[in-house]
Amino acid sequence: METQFLNSILFTAEAIYRGTSSPKFVRQIEQASAPPRGWNSYDSFCWTISEPEFLKNAELVSQRLHTHGYEYVVVDYLWYRRKVKGAYVDSLGFDVIDEWGRMIPDPGRWPSSRDGKGFTHVAHKIHSMGLKFGIHIMRGISTQAFNANTPILDISTGKAYEESGRQWHARDIGIKERACAWMQNGFMSVNTKLGAGRAFLRSLHQQYADWGVDFVKHDCVFGEDFDLDEISYVSKVLTDLNRPILYSLSPGSSATPAMARDVSGLVNMYRITGDDWDTWGDVTAHFDIMREFSAANMIGAKGLRGKSWPDSDMLPLGWLTDPGSNEGPHRKSNLNLDEQRSQMTLWSMAKSPLMFGGDMRQLDDATFSLITNPTLLEINSFSSNNREACPYANF
Repeated sequence: METQFLNSILFTAEAIYRGTSSPKFVRQIEQASAPPRGWNSYDSFCWTISEPEFLKNAELVSQRLHTHGYEYVVVDYLWYRRKVKGAYVDSLGFDVIDEWGRMIPDPGRWPSSRDGKGFTHVAHKIHSMGLKFGIHIMRGISTQAFNANTPILDISTGKAYEESGRQWHARDIGIKERACAWMQNGFMSVNTKLGAGRAFLRSLHQQYADWGVDFVKHDCVFGEDFDLDEISYVSKVLTDLNRPILYSLSPGSSATPAMARDVSGLVNMYRITGDDWDTWGDVTAHFDIMREFSAANMIGAKGLRGKSWPDSDMLPLGWLTDPGSNEGPHRKSNLNLDEQRSQMTLWSMAKSPLMFGGDMRQLDDATFSLITNPTLLEINSFSSNNREACPYANF
């Protein structure tokens, strides 16, 4: 009851929070005061999820998980990619972009996005369920926009960005040699030292705020693809928006505590591992990593408008798909029940954000009981001084 009461207070505060346009008031509410919880589409749908599938999963999160503190529902990557023959994770030329080179939802999968509405309708539906809406975004600018050499939007004028007596375009700001390592055909960094580069990033995040986005998962800027310039500038843009948006970084392969110190104050979550899937090897690899970050006092450090949390990735439990698949959920998690319990316990003790990845439409009783275990959730939210303990320390 105590946890539910606290969640009720937090939810009421957030409802007030969304209703104000006062920047002063926005900064008074601590963001990510505890490790965030929610549902993410990647483990069960890869990139292929549609609007009806997403809204149904969100409805079930609202009905079954919200009272347990799960509040974010996040559309993972490539929501702008047309699901047609030839389209896959690293294909080129299948994305839907606007005249300014910005990604917009594929209307084939997201029909409410037509006529320039973007995710406005979806976000409204999510908010009406008492939840918060999140999207996955990639680094910089798309290769498709770069090749089309689209103009850059200046949101202060609503026209093409001009500086030094000329208009600026995608090829002026894209850095081709800094393409995303795991999606070479997809996205590249932008030059944040240029006014046009900064204008492009501002136009992206203002659009997300206008849609009603509450959470952005920024990919290919941390770990082996570290881009501190872009992270720093996006953090500034989000700080300047009247709308509070939780800022998450992903993925974090090759991430170190030293690297995390550079970003922890700029964000609310940052991945400290590569993708975690449903193998025991993936789970066990987290023990050493979590120990390093807890020993470095990174858990619950100061973050964007609140706190920041090392993120151990989503929980691949329940009904899933396969990594990099063009197929939706079709199989059970490969982890046995004891392995699943170990993973949930480790994530809770390390105070990692808890993002469930299984298809909510196929949520079985054992998985539901595990991800809503009151003791583990209490540990995840309210425990302190979390460290690895040596059983022989006193001998």
